[in-house]
Amino acid sequence: MWRVVATPSTKPKADGRVSKYLREVRGEMRKVTWPTRKELIAYTGVVLFITAVIALFIGVVDLIIANLVRLTT
Repeated sequence: MWRVVATPSTKPKADGRVSKYLREVRGEMRKVTWPTRKELIAYTGVVLFITAVIALFIGVVDLIIANLVRLTT
């Protein structure tokens, strides 16, 4: 029968790794080029428009398929 015993040398050293990770994340976030308010509004408008077009397309295709199925049954 095997027995696993945690010794100080096998315990994970999470305290230093977590703080290092958070420092690195903070540094990377500073490198990000954030959009201006005007750009953000424009990008949001594009996303909403494309979403509406795709939803309309799917709705029309669904309606056509539903009518075809109804006609064939």
